[in-house]
Amino acid sequence: MSVKPSTRRRAAIVGTSLLALALVACSGSKSDDDSANKPLPTITGNPDVTLNVFAPQSADTNLATNDFTKLMKQKFNVTIKWQTTTFDGGPSKEKRQISLASGDYPDLYLLIPWVDQFTTAELLKLGNQGVVVPLNQLIDQYAPNIKKALDSTPEWKAMATAPDGKIYGMPQWVDCFHCSYPDKLWMNSAWLKKLGLEQPKTTEDLRKVLQAFKTQDPNGNGKADEIALSANVRDNLIPYFMNAFIYDPQGQNNSGGNNATLVLNNGKVDVQANKDGWREGLRYINSLYKEGLIDKGAFTQNPDAMQQQGNHGGSVILGAGTVMHSGIFVTVGSADGRDQQYDAVPPLTGPSGANYASYVFPSIPGATFVLTSKATPEKQIQAIKMLDYIFTDEGQNNGQFGMEGKAWTKPGPGDVALDKSLKPSFKQIPLKPGSKPRNSGWGPLAQYNNTAKYRNSEVIDTDTHSQAGYERKLFDATKLYAGHEDKAQIYPFWKVWIDPTLANEVATLQTNIENYIQQNALQFVTGSKNIDTDWDSYVKGLDGLGLKRYLEIQQTAYDKVPNK
Repeated sequence: MSVKPSTRRRAAIVGTSLLALALVACSGSKSDDDSANKPLPTITGNPDVTLNVFAPQSADTNLATNDFTKLMKQKFNVTIKWQTTTFDGGPSKEKRQISLASGDYPDLYLLIPWVDQFTTAELLKLGNQGVVVPLNQLIDQYAPNIKKALDSTPEWKAMATAPDGKIYGMPQWVDCFHCSYPDKLWMNSAWLKKLGLEQPKTTEDLRKVLQAFKTQDPNGNGKADEIALSANVRDNLIPYFMNAFIYDPQGQNNSGGNNATLVLNNGKVDVQANKDGWREGLRYINSLYKEGLIDKGAFTQNPDAMQQQGNHGGSVILGAGTVMHSGIFVTVGSADGRDQQYDAVPPLTGPSGANYASYVFPSIPGATFVLTSKATPEKQIQAIKMLDYIFTDEGQNNGQFGMEGKAWTKPGPGDVALDKSLKPSFKQIPLKPGSKPRNSGWGPLAQYNNTAKYRNSEVIDTDTHSQAGYERKLFDATKLYAGHEDKAQIYPFWKVWIDPTLANEVATLQTNIENYIQQNALQFVTGSKNIDTDWDSYVKGLDGLGLKRYLEIQQTAYDKVPNK
């Protein structure tokens, strides 16, 4: 049940003119908020309702004829009129904001966090204006499974609950273990064996291994065609190596929206990118780059280009890559078995003893299930009942994958859960090669109560060298990184709600600061800036971008977080 790195894209705070237009258009809706606070009617049974739902739809899915859509009609007497957009984040966000700006918005927005979702700033503004309906009362009266899930997962409840105590929308909870530690190093073990080397344990060990990969013809073809180490623009190699010098919390596919550069320093919100440890980390990576041990395309190529390196015809040419999982750069199930040559290298120890791993919170703050003032009480109740069903294990299976017997089945004798300590609970039925998509489930639209227990109780093949056992390979590899995060320094962005009046300012500061840090890091690594002579001016430039103000706003919001 692997969640691909593309699902970890950033849910940045929105400050666009379209959103501003939407908020102006909706500003007269405050009276609807009063009606939302009235007691809900007591409704028995499932009255026939028609829900207008805005949702992204994949190219392989037809939500109108989908099996799970039919099941919702059968179980809850709900007819859904779909307003669909694509999985392309930019156009999807724009279409959603236009629907808000027009005033002709749907009863329900059902979204996917890595495509587009409501940010916390949007929820607060639209909630205060009565456009978005609080879910607290609906959950208390009609959604026991949702209530149980929130009560049993305090971090999720904190992420969902605004400072005023209202839940303006439900965020998805996806506790993907291997996604939470995205900055891994995958190295060619066959090359290590041929050269009589062991996996590196320190930064200097790594240098010697990469030198051997580059100069000792480990693929045996007599050509100097080996690429010792590579990466891509989405899977940045800096965090993995930086963690051998200073804790780098950002992760290469960070999805937090307001924390990519932030840490806690003795309870104070801070950044790492102006510290001596950061400077020494950049110095080390630059030294590898100067020796030609890092592929020059590592900072500019897209993931497809990196795949061409890993899948190079004939001889294997790629020695190592810093990616979340090796399937990003080499096809899993390759005919020649080359994908099985790569194993994860645990966090390296740097010269000062640092030995960290980046940790990325598994879920994205904001909301994907958002009811609006257009929905009558009857529609609200039926909608929350649908979501409550999705919060059950059966509902998740049917909702994500498709119907039992068609897309998933109960475990059989000898089946083993991903986490061997858990009782296996379900097994996906793979599509036969060449088969048409099933159009049976809603996929990530129904990925809500994805707790670690649920995810890790899936039946996965025990052979980690098989394509069917790939998820187990990732699970086992991630154990090498788990626990290496510095919990004291993790900034809990998922339960920090920024004042919506400051949302645009924060978005601008954040974008400018993060881009500046990233751009300068690449300049220092590639040598276009000198780490000795240009460092002080870099730090001053960071201050000039409003770093102090940015940290003040974050500190104020963090100080209001209960139960820190």
